[in-house]
Amino acid sequence: MPASEAAEHRASSLHRLAEEGVQLLVIGAGIIGSRVAYEAASRGLRVALVDAGDFGGETSAASSKLLHGGLRYLATGDFGLVRELQTERTALATRVAPHLVRPLPLLLVVERGNARRVPKLVAGLAVYSLVSGLSRPLPRLLRPTLARTLAPVDRAAICACALIHEASTHDARLTLATVRAAARAGAVTLNHVGVIALERAGGRIGAAVLEDAQTGARLTLRCDAVVSAAGPWLDSVRRLENPQARPLTRLSKGVHAFLPLDGDWRAGVALFDDSRSAFAIPWQGMLMLGATDTEFEGDPADAAPDSAEIEALLTSFGGVLPPDQLRADRVVHSVAGLRVLSPGKGETAKASRRHVITVGRGGMISIAGGKLTNHRPIALDALRRLPASLRPRRLSPSDEALPGAPAPDAAAVVSRRRVDPETIAHLTHLYGTDVLRLLAYADSEPNALERMHRDGPDVWAQAFFAVDEEWALTVEDITSRRTTLAVRGLAGEGVCRDLGELIRQGGTVSPVVLSETA
Repeated sequence: MPASEAAEHRASSLHRLAEEGVQLLVIGAGIIGSRVAYEAASRGLRVALVDAGDFGGETSAASSKLLHGGLRYLATGDFGLVRELQTERTALATRVAPHLVRPLPLLLVVERGNARRVPKLVAGLAVYSLVSGLSRPLPRLLRPTLARTLAPVDRAAICACALIHEASTHDARLTLATVRAAARAGAVTLNHVGVIALERAGGRIGAAVLEDAQTGARLTLRCDAVVSAAGPWLDSVRRLENPQARPLTRLSKGVHAFLPLDGDWRAGVALFDDSRSAFAIPWQGMLMLGATDTEFEGDPADAAPDSAEIEALLTSFGGVLPPDQLRADRVVHSVAGLRVLSPGKGETAKASRRHVITVGRGGMISIAGGKLTNHRPIALDALRRLPASLRPRRLSPSDEALPGAPAPDAAAVVSRRRVDPETIAHLTHLYGTDVLRLLAYADSEPNALERMHRDGPDVWAQAFFAVDEEWALTVEDITSRRTTLAVRGLAGEGVCRDLGELIRQGGTVSPVVLSETA
């Protein structure tokens, strides 16, 4: 839609909220908050979902990209969590978002000199198989010579290794698909709109003051209940309800680095180590290394990777992967995310990943912690805390497919448009059936199917779609979450300048193809 129409639509949504109010306000549009909004709206509640930044703009876009089965949580005896993670991974991969989920074999590596960990690896695989109900493919030990056929590991550096079967996803686009599902179910969804105050009446929260970051406009939204899934800002939001609220969370900083993907990567690699979670996985045509796990104090907005953390990631794989692949000058992008953990002492790497839900003095429901993989049951757990007058009767996860699912046959799409197979494979993975809507931009925009950068598969139709259908309001919204430009190191000055102009025009003006993108 033209820029004026997009602004009018946003303004009308804000006006409707001010006039009509909602039954449920959800603060924080990461994966959990977005799912809360979707589950509530699909059950008939009037819902508003707001985020001070972009949808999935913080922790939910800085995850490990893995929908994992929870092998490492066996060490804490949390078999229930492991079973839940495996059940949810299957649901996401087969029914909810199959276009956004890819199988990912993962090599668990015990490095030379750490032979004492081998018995624990063997025992863990056995228990993991039993907890998963002996579902196939079963995890198994693997000779280092065979491991070398799956990933470019140095077999001389490996004491023992195993192969397990995980899955990867595009976390930011999974969140966007969930937000779109919430909007489709009737929720009002607004990014770059923050909550700056909560108003109580009769002891309970009855309204929230919202501020539009784009215009500075404020409005008071009447609401019957509030769910906060504000991630690293959870305690800040709780203090809006009760200035004396004790901290519910502590934060752990995780850093990921992205490098060019060299060699034959048919599997990811993870170091089998109790004290850390270090992995190297092929993702979106890049090699992603992760993750650090250090306690973080301070303003969440200041969380950013530093050179020492990047160097630590590279060093952690120095004995397993080819050194020439792990040079610091090859890192094209890095990102820091903050995990929300329950309060406690000791190393954050060993802290529980179970979520915590509390109900404050004013009735606000706050969700802390949890995993990307099991975001659906966490969202339902929050809805169970709603007042009886609002609480849905049926609270089992909806297996309804998210927008875009399932993915169409790529070959059939290629036959309909003159687009190279690599681009089509990229688009069908990220957009599923919506790829046809992207390709339709070519009928009105001559550059729609041109690559945004010659070295990556993203095309300008994605930017049009981002503005028209996915609420993109800033250049970073597009480069970091709606395309893969940022993680590929391709969000250069020329591309960003064209994107800024496209956003100002509302997604209707074809960009000039610059020399950088030619």
